[in-house]
Amino acid sequence: MIGRRGAVGLGAAALAAGALAAPAVRAQADARTLRFIPHAPLANLDPIWGTQYVVRNAAMLVWDTLYGIDSRLEPKPQMAEGHERSDDGRVWTIRLRPGLRFHDGEPVRGTDVVASLERWMVRDPMGQSIRALRTELSAPDDRTIRLVLAAPFPRLLLALGSIGAPCAFIMPERIARTDPFVQIDEAVGSGPMRFRKDEWDPAARALFERFDGYQPRDEPPDWTAGGKRIAVDRIEWIVRTDPAAAVAALQAGEIDWWEQVAPDHAPVLRRDRQIAIDIADPMGNIGSLRFNHLHPPFNDVRARRAVAMVVDQADYMRAVVGDDDVLWRRAPSFFTPDTPLYSDAGGEILSGPRDLEGARALLAQSGYDGRPITLLVAEDVGPLKAMGQVTHRLLRQLGCVVDYVATDWGTVARRRAVKAPPAEGGWNIFHTWHAGVDCASPAGYTAIRTNGDDAWFGWPSDPEIERLRGVWFAATTPAEEKAAVAALNRASMAFMTWVPTGLFMAYQAWRRTVGGIVRAPLPLFWGVTKA
Repeated sequence: MIGRRGAVGLGAAALAAGALAAPAVRAQADARTLRFIPHAPLANLDPIWGTQYVVRNAAMLVWDTLYGIDSRLEPKPQMAEGHERSDDGRVWTIRLRPGLRFHDGEPVRGTDVVASLERWMVRDPMGQSIRALRTELSAPDDRTIRLVLAAPFPRLLLALGSIGAPCAFIMPERIARTDPFVQIDEAVGSGPMRFRKDEWDPAARALFERFDGYQPRDEPPDWTAGGKRIAVDRIEWIVRTDPAAAVAALQAGEIDWWEQVAPDHAPVLRRDRQIAIDIADPMGNIGSLRFNHLHPPFNDVRARRAVAMVVDQADYMRAVVGDDDVLWRRAPSFFTPDTPLYSDAGGEILSGPRDLEGARALLAQSGYDGRPITLLVAEDVGPLKAMGQVTHRLLRQLGCVVDYVATDWGTVARRRAVKAPPAEGGWNIFHTWHAGVDCASPAGYTAIRTNGDDAWFGWPSDPEIERLRGVWFAATTPAEEKAAVAALNRASMAFMTWVPTGLFMAYQAWRRTVGGIVRAPLPLFWGVTKA
């Protein structure tokens, strides 16, 4: 029997042990949660409805694709076990890996794949090309997908694995049957993480929890190919629109990884021995000044070219990245510099001397009548705010009246889909950027399309550009491909589909307790560890 003094002594010891154990438990739990600052708030959950990179990045955790793309830009089987192709290249048979399951416990079936691809084909440029050739898309059984085309499409696997938004994510059939122009309201996938919609605040936070039913491939991970093994239990996306607050949170250990470091704060982070900093994606991003081709003044090519005549890419890029010349370069092209197909044919309008008086005269010839130009600016995303401010100044120098709409990226993403005139809720210009990996070829390059109502926001229409895109798809040699891209760039510059504002890169930063972060066109969470 324990005496009173003994009981008190043991009780005190137990309390002391508990006090010592609590920090250890908290530290262990903290090590199982990766906290990440994305480049923009996660405004919606539908990776097919739109092309926002932040939505695509989140979707890579929740959904999976039939094929992935590795760092050599080659497609590799992902959900697919393998495929067969007929000798004439028209019939494709794809087999699913066994044991694939959605987060709701249901198996992934061929009918889910068919419905998902049908929805994706409506919105994606390569998907649209496949849809135009498709004579059959069916699921003979739960693990088999059969696609029959009217003509060969050699880049089919590249299309199915493309990381350019929208990606061919596989969803449950009941969700995939949603109209592709209507946002889905469920995030049920078969990817390595579940999305906790109940804890989602689009302006502040998103939470993902590891899906124990996920079956990664046996190969090492390589971009979106290989085994997607998640080493933590939870991934929290925490919005920090104030760069100074993001720096403080990273230095204090409240944040583990910052996707896109504000350039002005990079020197501070370099001096912190607890933090690593590196260029996130060496292929960079092409800045974009995007026109609405449906309404005056930019339904007239002369007005679009007038703007291009006063654009100095150095002004835009220095506004985006500051004085760090390592992070930007001029790129009078719609294609990514230092890639095999790069061409600046026709880009003289962006590389020659600026001509303000000539631009004003050309704008007057277009019939511009002084009506306000509605400029949408996402001020919660640093590069977009910077580019928007430069454009505001240039438009005023041209003599334009500007309706500067300072808003958030989620609102821009919704409003840019409105085809009504600017005075009725539409727009004339917005800014975005396109990842260099998406601009390396015409294959999945959404922004280069000029197919009218089916084109990307702005809805440009030019049959000649579409014809030249087809010439590239039909090319059989590297020389033919390069010549086709040169012709396509020249025609796109003459039409001025949109204005490339230069190529820029961004830093990412992370605490040294985190390992496995790689350079890639998007943040990849598989293989990332936290001590």
